[in-house]
Amino acid sequence: MSDPRFDATVPTTCGYCGVGCRLEAHVAGDRVRSITPALDGPANEGHTCLKGRFAHQFSRHRERLTTPLIRDRAGTLRPATWEQAFGRIVDELQRIKGAHGPDAIAGLASSRATNEDCWVMARLMRAAIGTNNIDNCSRVCHSPTSYALRKALGLSGATGSFRDIDHADAAILIGANPTEGHPVVGARIKQAALRGLQLVTIDPRRIELSDHAVLHLAPRPGTNAAVMLGLAHVVLREGLTDEPFIAARTRGWDEARSLIEQYDPDEVQRITGVPAGDLESAALVYAQAPDAAILWGLGVTEHKYGSEVVQLICNLALMTGKIGRPGSALLPLRGQNNVQGSSDMGALPDTYSDYRPVTDEATARAFETRWGVPLSRRKGMTIPQMFDAAVAGDLKAMYIFGEDVAQTDPDTHHVVAALERLEFVVCQDIFETETTRHADVVLPASSFLEKTGTFTNAERRVQLVGAAITPPGEARTDFAILTELSARLGHDMGLATPAEAMHEIAALTPNFAGVSHARVGRTGLQWPVAADGTDSPTLYGQRFAHPDGLAAFAALPHREPGDQTDEEFPLVLITGRRLQHYNAGTMTRRTANLELQDGDWLEIHPADAARLGVTDGQRVEVRSRTGRIETDARITERIEPGAVFTAFHFPEIRTNVLVGSSADVNTSCPEYKVVAVAVTPFDEEPAMRPALGEPAAA
Repeated sequence: MSDPRFDATVPTTCGYCGVGCRLEAHVAGDRVRSITPALDGPANEGHTCLKGRFAHQFSRHRERLTTPLIRDRAGTLRPATWEQAFGRIVDELQRIKGAHGPDAIAGLASSRATNEDCWVMARLMRAAIGTNNIDNCSRVCHSPTSYALRKALGLSGATGSFRDIDHADAAILIGANPTEGHPVVGARIKQAALRGLQLVTIDPRRIELSDHAVLHLAPRPGTNAAVMLGLAHVVLREGLTDEPFIAARTRGWDEARSLIEQYDPDEVQRITGVPAGDLESAALVYAQAPDAAILWGLGVTEHKYGSEVVQLICNLALMTGKIGRPGSALLPLRGQNNVQGSSDMGALPDTYSDYRPVTDEATARAFETRWGVPLSRRKGMTIPQMFDAAVAGDLKAMYIFGEDVAQTDPDTHHVVAALERLEFVVCQDIFETETTRHADVVLPASSFLEKTGTFTNAERRVQLVGAAITPPGEARTDFAILTELSARLGHDMGLATPAEAMHEIAALTPNFAGVSHARVGRTGLQWPVAADGTDSPTLYGQRFAHPDGLAAFAALPHREPGDQTDEEFPLVLITGRRLQHYNAGTMTRRTANLELQDGDWLEIHPADAARLGVTDGQRVEVRSRTGRIETDARITERIEPGAVFTAFHFPEIRTNVLVGSSADVNTSCPEYKVVAVAVTPFDEEPAMRPALGEPAAA
């Protein structure tokens, strides 16, 4: 029966983290009045978190952008018509393209947007502008996971589903805090542990799930590689490898084995601080379990050698044969709702959809035939390269769609310098942000509650997004904005709806061959999806996705992180999320969640606090080699001595001014998780915006 309080109930998919909870939005008077979890949601099974269920008031917040804005000659953003905004964008982009070529322009797609939005954004840059300078925020979170999974196994996605947690006998959770960052999965892991799952947590913080684990390992930040090599050493030493699986389905074992033999538990204890006995016990928990899963998050990827650690995680699964069946899965916990999909769609500088290189002639020709324009074979710039090129004067314009790079990206001073150096900046977003402060044109866009399309969650599950309400005021859907702008630039995509865009995606993307909005339905499809609609909940049951069908071991040693502590900067800062908020806080800070947490703080161990003269609740300065912030200290034994932790949800703190330029060696993902800092107590009144001060001297 329908509820008389509501005009409609619209099924959709949550726009927060990468779990992909199915929701039902209850609408009255073109406002979302409440949200409940869908009982048939495959990823959440009738559950949701306080963000997904309650943090929807932002959709009608008084600060929503409702009209285009253009910066006038006095430097003020003023309301404008869509005709004026489109005219300014077209004139400026065509001027810059004419004077400097298409590669002087770059675009960022949004991992909060739909697959269809990201598809048309990538098409706009490639076909309307003529450049491969397109990237998305997976660059700064899970690009190391994508790189490593492709190298080791062949495809850029989880090998199974969240349901594998229910079927596993044991699990390793490393570098993730899902009860705060992915709460529904965190609850699922907790429930499994209460039923008998043998859980091992590996993190410099004693996270909530550590209280439900049989073992908690707290390695020194930046030593994940040594931990994984040590676990593999014990498995090898105890004769727990799956030799038939290794012989039949892998390559590169002999070289990997020789390296693994060097990382005995005593050596690993010296490197990581993890007691040798605990390391041995953890290895036995995983290897002796009939089925076991490994889950990881940004605490693995956001390091100088994050992509190599993910390859070592794959090594452990391969050497034990724990892959390709229910309960034995590799499950990366993706950060944003569509960070998987934005990359699947080819919103990357070096690949089209399905991660096919832009240099591949057959792929490029297929897209040229479909789109009717010549396409560049030249790799584009990654996000860090874009900012470097802007500072150098080589990049002249950026189109930033749904990303607040001036708050979320590392080395904020450098990002701001890049934005200021650009001749022209367009921001397409739902609120004014730290980044729109530097924009010449701001376009009012749509939230996930105001659009149709699909998201792809961390399980590779493509799910429908339903428009519960209309965009406020003169705001438009992202799909409508991007397709109209492309037409005004001379490339009419001929796509009237997101469903038509998905039809084109399926035609050009082998792993999406059988995907359509009609087939996705209420429960989704996990790619690869065959032309007849058959999907793939479990990968690699028979063969891996390399031409020879084999998985690849990697012989990769432990190497020290890019930033190091010293006398001046004796502590290691780790950054992450809080339960109540999401990423830059653009949405959650405009909901009642702000009443649950209205600011951030620095977690510090009692021993470090005593040594530094810091008391609980005291204002402190946190200083790195690139910048400084002020925040309040909270003393807790949840953090290890020598490390401190804070989040990045509040623009007045600007945590990422502390993060330097160190990045993953293969993907340029910033090293957010190892930042050498000094912490000093404050006695005087803090500055209002301390993060905007000059960076500390190198």
